[in-house]
Amino acid sequence: MKLIKSVRQITKIILHCTATPEGRDVDAEEITRWHKNIGWRNNGYHYIVKLDGTIEEGRSVQMVGAHTKGHNVGSIGVVYVGGCDKNMKPKDTRTPEQDFVLTNLLSALLEMYPLAKLHGHNEFANKACPSFDVQEEYNFLINK
Repeated sequence: MKLIKSVRQITKIILHCTATPEGRDVDAEEITRWHKNIGWRNNGYHYIVKLDGTIEEGRSVQMVGAHTKGHNVGSIGVVYVGGCDKNMKPKDTRTPEQDFVLTNLLSALLEMYPLAKLHGHNEFANKACPSFDVQEEYNFLINK
């Protein structure tokens, strides 16, 4: 997938999980259905990283996302599929493929948007999402 630079001024890249059980793959189309069912116009995330590392576009980066209340303007929402164990408890379920692709995607986005800072959804909401500490995990990207 080729990344396209947004004309919007991006100051935040916010990482999410789909809060689905480990091993259950979902795609952009299914997430779009979930979001439309709760009254949104479209998929709230800009990029979805599936279990096999495939990146799908949710909504165009030219459009404001719908992924972090109060922080959608000026941000890009990236979500990885997973984030819960089989009992729906928060768990870092990233596959090796997701981990590799997320590292590269986040690195590319931070280079593309030099004013942007990387965050986990849990930094803005009382949620476990993305089920790990983004600042600790991606410190090597944040402090380049």
